[in-house]
Amino acid sequence: MSKTVRLRKGLDIRLIGAASKVRTEAQVPKTVSIRPADFHGMTPKMLLKEGEQVKIGDIVFQDKYSDTIKYASPVNGTLKAIVRGAKRKIEEIVISADATQDFDGGTPIDYASLSGEEVKSTMLAAGLWPFVRQRPLDVVADPKNEPKAIFVSAFDSSPLAPDFDFVVHGKEKEFQAGLDAISKLTIGKVHLTLNGKSPADATFKEAKGVQINTIVGKHPAGNVGTQIHHVDPINKGEFVWTLNAQDVAIIGRYFLTGKYNAKRTIALTGSEIKDPQYIDTIIGANVADILKGKITGDNVRVISGNVLTGNKIEQDGHLGFYHNQITVIPEGDQLKFFLTKGWLGPGFDKFSNSRLFPTFLIANKKFRLDTNLNGEERAFVVTGELDKVFPFDILPMQLVKAAITNDIDGMENLGIYEVAPEDFALCEYVCTSKIDIQDKIRQGLDVIAEECM
Repeated sequence: MSKTVRLRKGLDIRLIGAASKVRTEAQVPKTVSIRPADFHGMTPKMLLKEGEQVKIGDIVFQDKYSDTIKYASPVNGTLKAIVRGAKRKIEEIVISADATQDFDGGTPIDYASLSGEEVKSTMLAAGLWPFVRQRPLDVVADPKNEPKAIFVSAFDSSPLAPDFDFVVHGKEKEFQAGLDAISKLTIGKVHLTLNGKSPADATFKEAKGVQINTIVGKHPAGNVGTQIHHVDPINKGEFVWTLNAQDVAIIGRYFLTGKYNAKRTIALTGSEIKDPQYIDTIIGANVADILKGKITGDNVRVISGNVLTGNKIEQDGHLGFYHNQITVIPEGDQLKFFLTKGWLGPGFDKFSNSRLFPTFLIANKKFRLDTNLNGEERAFVVTGELDKVFPFDILPMQLVKAAITNDIDGMENLGIYEVAPEDFALCEYVCTSKIDIQDKIRQGLDVIAEECM
């Protein structure tokens, strides 16, 4: 039975630079990158060496402590570099892509006749498993666990997020095939959550074999964590698996063709981008050619992902494995005179979740915001501001304090099993203490993983 959820808490940060609904095909990137850091808690074991030739779908490395989870190359090319950091930790695997990216072979797989274990084995062998993430802990799903449900969010509510209705339009067969395949991985329900603010594309609203839920509200309405909390909450000892809507289509495409096709449509966004639009590219692609001639400012920050949860990269960096957008905004390293642009300024160009600035009177005004924190880290005191943007039946400030102090009992009692760092991104944004709350929650989850899982 479908469910409709209406959120009272949240915050939409209105930024300039949303992508217009124009789609272009990016040229084959010179390099692609797979970063083990994108898969938190995973230690890679390399199966290939530098200089070896790879083809699309070849397994490059596997999880050292769970060797059934494999990671595939998204391109034909040569393994250019294994970048190592301190203590020879592998930080990045860079593959130099060939000029032509032809798909070899491939036989459609009759997923309808497969059992759940056979679907799982097929996905593991093909390198598709990293698309499946697990709550609690927000890590790549452990295939040995039995999920009570699978959640797919059909929209993203974060700032300048891509419109999944536009991105997935025309991929009905791939998306439905992906849903049919992943539905065999659980004896529970597959939940597909739609945006209640706007009509959904037929690809989503006509999906079969799933429970279609609707959620209405401000960000983080599109976060899968918010949807799980209000539709089918997690208790200790339970597991829920989650997937991105585009990744469901990639999985479906594999079963329909027998080919690993890691193409993804991303949104090129931000106030410093000329003609923001959608780009068809490859997971992990080098962004240099994508950004060439499109950045209008001189002092900018390029972010793989959105401004709340994305990663800072260089202009010749690489797209993150799970990211569906690139955002470019002004760098916030300029001093601001306190009477004009600083804390005593009138604030006609400032966005706030409170009524401190007169811009709250203009409901649809969009802003050109930079990365300046407008202050330094200070004492973490109870203010109640986190609760205003956190639509969970959880006390966010108390949970953050428990995570900071490694209070295991406190974290368990306050709901650590239900949350992920991204669920606290807005809390981090509004917090006057300037504390890196997402990092604190991640540290708390790591303690829970080590001591309680």
